[in-house]
Amino acid sequence: MKVTAAGDNLFQLTYLRAVNCYLVREDDGFTLIDTAWPASQAQAILAEAKKLGLPIVRILLTHDHSDHVGSLDALHAALPDVPVAISGREARLMAGDVSLDASEPQDKKLGNYPCQTKPTFLLNEGDRIGSLEVVFSPGHSVGHVAFLDTRDRSLIAGDAFQTLGGVAVAGTVKPLFPLPALSTWNKGIALESARKLLNLQPSLLAIGHGRMLSQPQVAMERAIHVLERELSQKQRERTHVA
Repeated sequence: MKVTAAGDNLFQLTYLRAVNCYLVREDDGFTLIDTAWPASQAQAILAEAKKLGLPIVRILLTHDHSDHVGSLDALHAALPDVPVAISGREARLMAGDVSLDASEPQDKKLGNYPCQTKPTFLLNEGDRIGSLEVVFSPGHSVGHVAFLDTRDRSLIAGDAFQTLGGVAVAGTVKPLFPLPALSTWNKGIALESARKLLNLQPSLLAIGHGRMLSQPQVAMERAIHVLERELSQKQRERTHVA
């Protein structure tokens, strides 16, 4: 795994130049955000935490896709007393329930990755876990969350954005790395979440795929405008057909 530091508290762990997870330094140890893929990466994550000199004391998950929870069961086996948290909506997916609620858009099936590990607690909007504030940011997945470090406003945004292949909101296809777009559940909701994350005025954007961006507001705005134009064009086409 490649390790990239952003200041003293945030460390990006990258597998195969494409899949990121993060270690966030807290007073009591590391918070691990997402777990990469495949299961064999559990030992690499543990090794990097050891090199950095702190234990992993909690695991937080942005959403239940394989490249974010793929080594969760292996990590839980190695760290059985470490609490695991995910949003309640994503916990249903993790348990194998891919049904949609009546209030949710029905136009695309939900993706999921069933895990044996059960969450210790569930994440809600505004929760604080150490220095991190939970920000509900659905769209890529139905219960996706991001995490804002209140110390320096670093934003660990999961797949709400990507930078690999170009900066994009979830749902915008980047030909050099289209997978986040192809696995996005609802582009309209993803756009709403992207605007919400931009309004947080993050100092750094850390995402599931690609390099971290310092002072990312301009790049985030451009990515939002691209998806806005795409969705507006599709709406005009539907209106014309009707």
